[in-house]
Amino acid sequence: VQLVESGGGSVLAGGTLTLSCAASGYTACMAWFRQEPGKERERVSVNGLDNIVAYADFVKGRFTIFKDNSKNTLYLEMRNLKPDDTALYYCAADYAFLRCRDYEFDFWGQGTQVTVSS
Repeated sequence: VQLVESGGGSVLAGGTLTLSCAASGYTACMAWFRQEPGKERERVSVNGLDNIVAYADFVKGRFTIFKDNSKNTLYLEMRNLKPDDTALYYCAADYAFLRCRDYEFDFWGQGTQVTVSS
């Protein structure tokens, strides 16, 4: 599975960005992670088995994850962005039931940078 992210950029606080992740091949689950320099990668949102979605507390109510199955593409709409949202955002995916169930992902994109300024 190959994943290609796009949609990152620079925006003022309060703005909106939508990230895209195009997948080649079958995926049973997909997710967005992010990582700031010097910090550990953190999970942002998951579109999991049976399209059940989950969000990290720090993005609930602001971010929406959704998938267009016809395009095999995952999206992350990010609203009311804050400077703390500045990070490299990664798309992840997997096709194995057990890994998806445990939110584990073997396939990763190259990342897309999101920068939010105040």
